[in-house]
Amino acid sequence: MSENIKLLEVNNLKKYFEISNKLFKKNRSYLHAVDGISFHINKGETFGLVGESGCGKSTTGRSIIRLYEPTAGEINFDGNDVTKLSEKELIPFRKRMQMIFQDPYASLNGRMTVTDIIGEGIETHQIAQGKEKQERIYELLDTVGLKREHANRYPHEFSGGQRQRIGIARALAVEPELIICDEPISALDVSIQAQVVNMLEDLQEEKGLTYLFIAHDLSMVKHISDRIGVMYLGQLMEVTTSKELYKTPLHPYTQALLSSIPIPDPIITRKQKRIILQGDVTSPIDPIPSCPFKMRCSLCEDICKSITPELKEITPGHFVACHVVNR
Repeated sequence: MSENIKLLEVNNLKKYFEISNKLFKKNRSYLHAVDGISFHINKGETFGLVGESGCGKSTTGRSIIRLYEPTAGEINFDGNDVTKLSEKELIPFRKRMQMIFQDPYASLNGRMTVTDIIGEGIETHQIAQGKEKQERIYELLDTVGLKREHANRYPHEFSGGQRQRIGIARALAVEPELIICDEPISALDVSIQAQVVNMLEDLQEEKGLTYLFIAHDLSMVKHISDRIGVMYLGQLMEVTTSKELYKTPLHPYTQALLSSIPIPDPIITRKQKRIILQGDVTSPIDPIPSCPFKMRCSLCEDICKSITPELKEITPGHFVACHVVNR
């Protein structure tokens, strides 16, 4: 359960990627991958971040952990602004915040054994050495459901689910407080996904971990998250508790997303109203001030085409960025 003590606070985070133009080098264009989002995560909480592919979820996670350098904004971790830290000052910070990547094969070095992969962080942060380090690696393998004999094998000798478990063990090796889970189950078989999510929940309860859980599987996010943020083209459209979001979605985009969740009951499915989004997706390259969802929204008005809506609190803890809803 969350302690209602903010561990991570993101304020107006932006990440723009420059698009090179070989013919006209003076005319620079920027892709607004993350365009001014703000949210916080309490200690012991799981904050889910959902949205379509390309909405900026993964870029947000990578910017928070400084794998990408933020263009602007503040990332306050336990009261310290991470964006202002030098590479040397980032070393102790990286011990406290780790990441589980989407592709469990690409994120592991194929030339390193499991011992080397998990032990790298232990050595870097001088947590243990020699026999103590090896015992710690064995303990971590046991924690994630693997065996001691797996320690001397290479990533290609494992299944996708086992490789993701190695990635989780690597993240746990340095005893972090916050783990950014970047779509950790999307590359796994459905039968394995539930096992990995249940393991993450058990580890959270056992070790008091805090998660930023990035995913596009709305059903799984509902299951694991305390609160959820819905992203669209680099901006947050809605933020509230998991229960409230699924019970009373207010933003038109959130309503469309939730209507697409398959329900394993043919009677309910026939009665369910599916919202089909029409129109083109707004270009994220040098966008003008406006609502990013305007071209696909049935509620769109003139104000939506000229002013970017602010994320405002509609009811306690329920924030929405929509001119129509915020009236």
